Amino acid sequence: MKKLLILLLSLFLVGCNEQESKSYNKPLKLVAAHNQTNISSPYQTGMLKLKEVAEKDGKFNMEVHAGTIGTNENELVEKLVLGGADIVLVSPGFMTSAGIDEVDLFSLLYLFNDYSHWEKVVDSDIGKKIADIIYEKSGKKYYMVSYWSAGVRHWYGKKPINNLADAKGLKIRTQTSGVVSDFWTSIGAIPTSVAWAELYQALASNVVDGAENAYPYLVPMEHHKTANGKYISETAHDYTTRFILIRANVWDNLNAEQKSVLETALSEATHAERNAIYHEESQYKEKAIQDGAIVNTLDVSDFANLAKGIQDKWAEKYHMSEILQQIRAVQ
Repeated sequence: MKKLLILLLSLFLVGCNEQESKSYNKPLKLVAAHNQTNISSPYQTGMLKLKEVAEKDGKFNMEVHAGTIGTNENELVEKLVLGGADIVLVSPGFMTSAGIDEVDLFSLLYLFNDYSHWEKVVDSDIGKKIADIIYEKSGKKYYMVSYWSAGVRHWYGKKPINNLADAKGLKIRTQTSGVVSDFWTSIGAIPTSVAWAELYQALASNVVDGAENAYPYLVPMEHHKTANGKYISETAHDYTTRFILIRANVWDNLNAEQKSVLETALSEATHAERNAIYHEESQYKEKAIQDGAIVNTLDVSDFANLAKGIQDKWAEKYHMSEILQQIRAVQ
């Protein structure tokens, strides 16, 4: 009887160990989300690459949501904090309303010279410093783990812009407060608030004289086909930045092997997303021209010099002058 009990106990312990092993080896489920419903967007390209690489060796099981659990960034971050999502892609803008004013650095116009300059900055120790600030000022709720792009923004409107004087008196759909508004106001333009979904009609009916955005966004909406959108001046005033955030308690509870897999997946996903946006820049520019848009390049040095004063003032206010100088020094 005693031997039988020992045998049964042994079998029970083996079963428990097998169950523990299966549980330990079970892929960790992660929910990743962005707010774009367009499933062919660069955001989705990056997220699907993240899923592909993370799931490759069975360490993770990743769900990707393209606008299906929220199209509002504040909503996505709320889900991230509360556990409805584990990884989200958002713009810096929502963070200023949450008290993380330092991320408005990425709203400063003419901060970056080109995509190469932008990449060198965000992928350097400067980018890590910003990530550390975000972690601390979020109450250590999430980590900023990668920088993605939403393209480079240009002016488009009823007439081309070749110099500062050309913008004077023009109503431009853009932010109506903050450093972006300060810049356009300083060159004599009139920042005007129009909902994105209503902008086509606003351009077509002279509510605004122009707007500013990247080719992959203005062209699919056919803004360039309106009378007040057909002239695209490549002012290249804003190399837009997006953040990949991961909930802190998710990352902190990963083992070393899981972290390594996810870091590799994030790296490859970032490369895929950036390449997708860079490809779309040229693709949609070509389409705009084919559709009859008139594109002009210009010397932006006067624009950039004017923007530096706004950058300096902002940086001094938020104790970011050292970081600003570091960005300018990157070659």
